[in-house]
Amino acid sequence: MSVSIKTVESKRELRQFVKFPLSLYKDCPYYVPNLYLDEMSTLDPEKNAMGKYSRSRKFLAYKDGKIVGRAIAIINEIANRDWNHREVRFGWMDFIDDKEVSGALMDAVADFGRENGMDTLVGPLGFTDFDNEGCVVEGFDDISSLMLKYNYPYYAEHFENLGMSKVNDWLEYRIFVPEQTPEKVIRAAQLVSERYDLRVRRISKKEVRKENYGQKIFDLVNRTYCELFDYTVLPPEVIDQYVGTFLGLLNLKYVTLVEDPGGRLIALAISMPSLAQAIRKGKGYLFPLGWWHLLKSLFIKHEEALELMLIAVDPEYRNRGVHAILFNDLIPKLIEGGFKYGESNAEMESNTKVQNIWNMYEKEFKRRRRVYSKSL
Repeated sequence: MSVSIKTVESKRELRQFVKFPLSLYKDCPYYVPNLYLDEMSTLDPEKNAMGKYSRSRKFLAYKDGKIVGRAIAIINEIANRDWNHREVRFGWMDFIDDKEVSGALMDAVADFGRENGMDTLVGPLGFTDFDNEGCVVEGFDDISSLMLKYNYPYYAEHFENLGMSKVNDWLEYRIFVPEQTPEKVIRAAQLVSERYDLRVRRISKKEVRKENYGQKIFDLVNRTYCELFDYTVLPPEVIDQYVGTFLGLLNLKYVTLVEDPGGRLIALAISMPSLAQAIRKGKGYLFPLGWWHLLKSLFIKHEEALELMLIAVDPEYRNRGVHAILFNDLIPKLIEGGFKYGESNAEMESNTKVQNIWNMYEKEFKRRRRVYSKSL
């Protein structure tokens, strides 16, 4: 029986769209689902603040009366403007190992792009860089994280079969927590702090809201990452939404902020205890017991792994050793907390400056993920 593609229009179909990976990956020990309620909000244009800055259409693929795949077509107006291109992104693309299914989904995304005047198809990408990005092409025998999703090995073969080619790769690493802070890091932190009169800032969740510190954090992220591949500079209302989403999940003990003499935020390291196993136990749902697994991992008995979500240093302070201040503050907390290793966020393979930061620590390569592209 041939594949049929249906546009997602109802709440029921949106729920089916969000739940499809739970059946596709039900027997996979490496897959970590997204939080169901967050996914429902992200994929609802009326609830996602990026809906104002993008056009999108969601698709479900059916075969023999069953859902066998999904995908979303996204036109990110901010990125297209800032990078001077006309791209339609494909994201949230999951499918059974059937090239007819992946081909039909990609055709639907491409048609949406052509209808809206786009000339290039690129992905997997999300609405912003804080959505899942990239197709895993290397490193299939390790559990994924909250921020970086797993996919089956056959995905890459399907994309290449559809005539798509690599445009960017990201690398992920596992960095082991040392038994003590390296002397080199301690000395560098002291030297850089004194030379530039920098200080570590402690902040509470109340202060984040009262001082609008979430905006300051994402302003720094925008300044730091704006030159990286296809980065979307986040507008204020999108930042507010992300602050609301992530603030409840963060234990601020594992967030390090560095300010200059005028109180301007110039560097940060945001990390959190891994929630991978907790989310797997709840299958992405908060109820009936998913909330307890999350609460336990965050504040009671955490996993051995820490997710290194964000590291950012203001461009003005690049190559000045400011990262030493961040790790001089963070490492003792990780040792005290009993963490064994940290999972890096995805780093562009060309961003050797970031990768070189890890060279003074024991590390191992974990995973490579790729973004593909082709002309329409």
